[in-house]
Amino acid sequence: MRERGFTLIEIMVALAVFSLAVLALIRLESATARGASILDETLIADLVARNVAAESVSEARVPTLGTSGGVEVNGGRRWAWQRGVFPTGNPQIVRIEVSVRGPAGNVAGRATMVRPPDPAPDPVSGQPAAPVGNTGAPS
Repeated sequence: MRERGFTLIEIMVALAVFSLAVLALIRLESATARGASILDETLIADLVARNVAAESVSEARVPTLGTSGGVEVNGGRRWAWQRGVFPTGNPQIVRIEVSVRGPAGNVAGRATMVRPPDPAPDPVSGQPAAPVGNTGAPS
């Protein structure tokens, strides 16, 4: 009488198929982890670029035309940034472009902002005029 069960060949084929499925899942997991790491780096680099550009826009004086650079620490990492200040058709308006390099040295984030002209001083007080829409009264 023959007993029912799996032959050695059937078991080996099943193990081969199972191992291929496991290898595919491991590769998928490593690709997902790598993608999350790249996304994290890009998000923080974009944040650093926007911060540097916003500081340039909100400075008391219009930034000097040309390029400058520096290092910011954000998210526990050091980010090297380069800022370019370029003229536009109006000499009082400048375009500010910031690029941020990640720890590997690649450009990981960018931001571009335009600095509007400074408001003309009030002829009576000599103080800078309030921005349009800001009356000083509570809303």
